[in-house]
Amino acid sequence: MRDYAIHLDPKKMPDYWYNITPDLPGPMEPPLHPATQQPLTADDLSPIFPMPLIEQEMSTEPQISIPGEIMDAYRLYRPTPLRRAYRLEQALGTPAKIYYKNESVCPGGSHKINTGIAQAYFNKQFGIHELTTETGAGQWGTALSIGCQMFGMHCTVYMVRVSYQQKPYRRTLIQTYGANVLASPSDTTESGRAFLADNPETTGSLGMAISEAVEVAVKSGGTTKYSLGSVLNHVMLHQSIIGLEALAQMESIGEYPDTVIGCCGGGSNFAGLAFPFYGDAKKRGATVDFIAVEPTSCPTLTRGLYAYDYGDTAKTTPLLLQFTLGHNFLPPGIHAGGLRYHGVAQQVAYLVRNNEMRAVAYPQNPVFAASVDFARHETIVPAPETGHAICAAVDEALKCKESGEAKTILFNLSGHGHFDMTAYEAYLSGKLQDYELDEEVLKKAEDAIPKVSA
Repeated sequence: MRDYAIHLDPKKMPDYWYNITPDLPGPMEPPLHPATQQPLTADDLSPIFPMPLIEQEMSTEPQISIPGEIMDAYRLYRPTPLRRAYRLEQALGTPAKIYYKNESVCPGGSHKINTGIAQAYFNKQFGIHELTTETGAGQWGTALSIGCQMFGMHCTVYMVRVSYQQKPYRRTLIQTYGANVLASPSDTTESGRAFLADNPETTGSLGMAISEAVEVAVKSGGTTKYSLGSVLNHVMLHQSIIGLEALAQMESIGEYPDTVIGCCGGGSNFAGLAFPFYGDAKKRGATVDFIAVEPTSCPTLTRGLYAYDYGDTAKTTPLLLQFTLGHNFLPPGIHAGGLRYHGVAQQVAYLVRNNEMRAVAYPQNPVFAASVDFARHETIVPAPETGHAICAAVDEALKCKESGEAKTILFNLSGHGHFDMTAYEAYLSGKLQDYELDEEVLKKAEDAIPKVSA
């Protein structure tokens, strides 16, 4: 009898988060203050983040203990199952073994809740009662609204306008959990009004939504803080629970991955799975192929510039040395809204830059073809973001079919696609459009990026 799911005893769930910083090949360049371009200090971050999260952001400790209240909240849905994709393997005719960590069973339908709970908790402990944030496809906005509801906090979500229009039920879900949702850019902030004045018909971007959310926090006089769903180190830390559980689950069946895959926008779900395996592989002396997957319409890692850049369009966030398409980049309105970000987590960029990990990019149609195939064999309809990871996993499995290698492939099924039926409808009716990034866009990005010597 096949064991499709590998479960972890809740009593064995990791009680710490993994910090990749001590395991990096060398020191990263420091984040810079957006105005002075000097190395960032803890005080510089205090207008937007509470001190416990700032300390995590700057920590060089290899492990950070998870507080008991967060562990208790995690146990509502964690550990999540590790699954073997037997039926997909059979359909592909591959000798490869395909495993996936199923984060779609989390509240809200995605991995984002792992940091949504943690960020709400640390803000509440610091005396904060209101949070503001951005969201692309809506997964992060949903997650933070759940976290805020758990700890009795108010939440305002600036949702990228194209996703606000494409995904009305995701918007309703966020509101169901008690948050206020606004289409971004909005007329409620100075930066939003400026974006609309420049282009009243703009579809919006994560960079714009971040600008609005940060502005509200900065102008609140300390009563409101900003929460970010990806990119920064404390977010990668919170998501490491995914990879730590997967390590224990694979060990329980005597398996270890040759390939680890995740879709990559800002980098949180890719890092959540990949970073713990990266640290573990270094200790073992094992060789693992780490693959970050992104859309061809927003190819940050595969075609972006490696440079210091802002995290938002209004240039209010710290400068990070990263791969970037430019803070002014306005991506096409692809359905994988969570991957429509111009930059990426600094650690992910550093590792790709140093050939410790690699990146690939796919258009929408192959992604949805792989997603539909996965749904028909594995019964789970994946989110468009997750579909990118599935597409890469399928390609790697087909390479094994050609070579005869029986590799073990692991990917992160970061979320379900139950609120993405308009995207599937477009694909199934042959109306889904593929986008390629124009070279002229890269030239504009290069001109807009601040001149900072790294």
